[in-house]
Amino acid sequence: MNRICRLFNIEYPIIQAGMIWNSGWKLASAVSNAGGLGIIGAGSMYPEVLREHIRKCKSATPKPFGVNVPMLYPEIEKIMDVIVEEGVKIVFTSAGNPTTWTSFLKDKGMTVVHVVSSSKFALKAEQAGVDAIVAEGFEAGGHNGREETTTFALIPMVREKIQIPLIAAGGIATGRGMLAAMVLGADGVQVGSRFAASVESSAHESFKQKIVEVKEGDTHLTLKELAPVRLIRNKFFEDVVALYSTAPKVEDIRQLLGRARAKRGMFEGDMEEGELEIGQIAGLIHEVLPAAQIVENMMSEFRSAKNELINL
Repeated sequence: MNRICRLFNIEYPIIQAGMIWNSGWKLASAVSNAGGLGIIGAGSMYPEVLREHIRKCKSATPKPFGVNVPMLYPEIEKIMDVIVEEGVKIVFTSAGNPTTWTSFLKDKGMTVVHVVSSSKFALKAEQAGVDAIVAEGFEAGGHNGREETTTFALIPMVREKIQIPLIAAGGIATGRGMLAAMVLGADGVQVGSRFAASVESSAHESFKQKIVEVKEGDTHLTLKELAPVRLIRNKFFEDVVALYSTAPKVEDIRQLLGRARAKRGMFEGDMEEGELEIGQIAGLIHEVLPAAQIVENMMSEFRSAKNELINL
């Protein structure tokens, strides 16, 4: 049995990424019900909102699901308390030092996965005691690695360094992409952008439609001084570009970003002034689909592509 399927007790080694403003209980439960691992994205939730999503997800699926926690979150202790109190079994941590919370979560009997963008941090996470690693390449949407290592290069380099299960992320939205990642050494894949453009995604309908319209070259990595993020070109992005031409200080960039810029774009639907985070693979996403259909399509294409290789 596949190591990722065994670790999470799921049917398919497909993990839905915990994306802010996209990954509520409806999406997480739909992916889990379809045989993958659904993830609630805690990064855009107050503690009590997260509690509500966890409870609704439990009611909507009898299958395993997890919670993603960016460790830059200002109320991290309260978030962790909610996760413990609600009996969450799987936690994905990101954007921080894995040694900070891994022992705490493991002591509560949870399976812990950490998201990294380099083999160096993958090794540190393994040493911290996590159960699996998500290695996320430069192609990914949302917050990204400053090193700009692509998934195709990153996965074999991380595989060379660690022994625990490895999940590939960044630029994966199809069964062929899934097969490629696993040939390179991944045990499973984490999929974000494709699920952002799903019926059950909590993103605004305008953002979902914008994802479908994205073409090759329409996304760019920026805001490295704060936290690298891949954005769709819009008025806000052009304002960022204009600011960079003035050699700004970090405080100037922070002031332009302001508060709730991502919520304004992805959740509230402001396609001009909002921050629109999505991966390069959006150029291959041509329609909004139910999450179960996305999982089915990926697995069907994965099997077909695998058979094609066997018959070469």
